[in-house]
Amino acid sequence: MLVRIKRGWELPESQATPEGVFLKRRSLLKAVAAGPLLLGAGGLLAACDDGPAQVAEAAEGSDAADPSAGLYPVEQNPRYTLDRPLTEENLATTYNNYYEFGSSKNIWQKAQALPLRPWTVAIDGMVEQPMEIGIDDLLAKMPLEERLYRHRCVEAWSMAVPYSGFPMKALVDLARPLSSARYVKMVTFEDRDVASGQNAAWYPWPYIEGLTLAEATNELAFIATGLYGKPMPKQNGAPLRLAVPWKYGFKHIKGIVRFEFTDQRPVSFWEEIQGSEYGFWANVNPEVSHPRWSQATERVLGVDERVPTLLYNGYGEFVADLYKDLDPVKDRLYI
Repeated sequence: MLVRIKRGWELPESQATPEGVFLKRRSLLKAVAAGPLLLGAGGLLAACDDGPAQVAEAAEGSDAADPSAGLYPVEQNPRYTLDRPLTEENLATTYNNYYEFGSSKNIWQKAQALPLRPWTVAIDGMVEQPMEIGIDDLLAKMPLEERLYRHRCVEAWSMAVPYSGFPMKALVDLARPLSSARYVKMVTFEDRDVASGQNAAWYPWPYIEGLTLAEATNELAFIATGLYGKPMPKQNGAPLRLAVPWKYGFKHIKGIVRFEFTDQRPVSFWEEIQGSEYGFWANVNPEVSHPRWSQATERVLGVDERVPTLLYNGYGEFVADLYKDLDPVKDRLYI
């Protein structure tokens, strides 16, 4: 007989408050007292003043233009649940970092200019057969499911959202990397005509992120293609974004157009800008402060009080073994 042991961070689904019931519209954090982050590496935690009707109107327009809309909602995987209610959809889709469109938190309107078709994904580098594949053909090959994940930003705010998508391992299996490959380098789209932030010459465009192959094939690593039972909103990273919930949010690259398999560790976007503050690993740890603020607690969007942050964002049972042979200080596992 199969006996399932409940993870320490799980909450029975019967005890979870349905989305849209547990929260009322509240004011978000005002600007942090510490001042703006380096080159807007999160910027001021600005309040979002857009109402639900505005967000819904934008979402409807986005869905109507997205050929993948008929794929959602997808079946929820009960293995990945939460210890807290879902964040109100209106908050999760209007309070976003996306530097391609600007350094403020209210870029969701600007992001609507991003065209999602045609969208071609390159899978290359150290693979048996490099390929380019259209987004809809890729989705047709992938096992779509919904997972409830925490999301923890390096700026010390967090949310809990229902992502739709597929395990990153399924993409690695499709790619068939060579035995010499050690990392997956991911690259964001580049289109300065619609993404005005990419005209800022001081940023090292395009946005780049990377994982080890061991991380990419861990069961938690997820390529998200939808949110709240609908296609991924443009401002949240459509049509493909990374979701690795044990890492800080800047690792969760959006608008991916390329997966390159390599034997060289990628230098990621924020690591290149300020490597002493934004490292390659970026695993959540409340005991390791950012150089300019504590990571011990976090502000959950829509909730009035701060809550304690957990090691690996509460996912240590899944991922701690990935780092057992590394030195936490020398290898800078946590920032």
